Amino acid sequence: MIGTPSLQAPDTISILQFLTTVHFGFGASQRLPALLEQVGSKKPLIVSDHGVAKAGVLDQALSALNSASDHPRFLDTPANPTEAAARAGADFYVRQGCDAVIGVGGGAALDLAKAIAILATTDAPLWEFCNRHSASRPIKNPAPLLLMPTTSGSGSEVGRSAVIVFDNGIKAGVGASGLVSAAICDPDLTLRLPASVTAVTAMDALSHCIETYSSPVANPPCDAIALDGLKRGLAHVENAVANGATDKAARWHMMMTSLQGAVCFQKGMGAVHALSHPIGALGHHHGTLNAIFMPSVLRYNRQALGDKYQALTAALPDGATGDLADHLDNLNDRLGIPRRLSQLGLTVEQLDAIPEKALLDNAHKTNPRQIDASGYRELIATVF
Repeated sequence: MIGTPSLQAPDTISILQFLTTVHFGFGASQRLPALLEQVGSKKPLIVSDHGVAKAGVLDQALSALNSASDHPRFLDTPANPTEAAARAGADFYVRQGCDAVIGVGGGAALDLAKAIAILATTDAPLWEFCNRHSASRPIKNPAPLLLMPTTSGSGSEVGRSAVIVFDNGIKAGVGASGLVSAAICDPDLTLRLPASVTAVTAMDALSHCIETYSSPVANPPCDAIALDGLKRGLAHVENAVANGATDKAARWHMMMTSLQGAVCFQKGMGAVHALSHPIGALGHHHGTLNAIFMPSVLRYNRQALGDKYQALTAALPDGATGDLADHLDNLNDRLGIPRRLSQLGLTVEQLDAIPEKALLDNAHKTNPRQIDASGYRELIATVF
């Protein structure tokens, strides 16, 4: 059978972790008051960004709350959330006397909300909680946290970490397993999302499904979830981009794809994310970078994936034939996503230090094929 794993039992110990309670479906945002009551909150801090607020999506997400406009709001979320923004948000939380955090938005706002919930109860630098350390500082008594995604890409609402650009310039994760009290995934909140944002966030979600499935870590439940998410996403992404305001089914499936990919983060990822994290620290969109790198990384990893590559290719939509990497290249073209890093305004000089930084990224550890700095340089050159 295509994609069937080896019958030989792995000689490593796996941790299978499925923690977050998720309320998923159209209208799920109406459950927000009950969930706030469950965590004992009367004055939550709303963490979002100015774009979500201006589009009216923030008010839509909070529509079930009485006097939602009276709750303190922190909207200064950078495109790539930073340690400085997290500290500013936590200071605001304390000054306002808040008792919980509600994150509403894309991956940046949700990751920032996680960081604010951690720092709301401590004066320690966020860097001390980073998973780059062999023994990072444990999180103690964080603020209760509810997350409401308005995009279908990062899956941060169920992800095991918050990805932050720290004051030292490193973009890396803060381990946050068990931090989220509950997630509300309401596809209604994605109906106003512009086609261009729908496209790059969707490719982010697809890259999560592909890289987590490709990881050599043994976790069959996650493998099944990742493959289902990939098949679901490939079948619905183009409708979500072309008809996102009206095709509610496509929006539902893409939000589920996003969630599925992020549930599988526990397997680790690979070279795509090892590269996109340090380049993203330069200010570029994570989903766009993942979309650019994914086809080339798939081709690089193919020989190490074996039957897994056939299983990935079997997820292509009905009627589609050929190679998955080629399909993704063509899909990027159809969705209007650049194929080249140079199209983003990046220079050779900016990318010179990226291979060494990729080697330090946690995603590097679970790439299915061994890769060194020269291999990363070749991958960058391929898509420059």
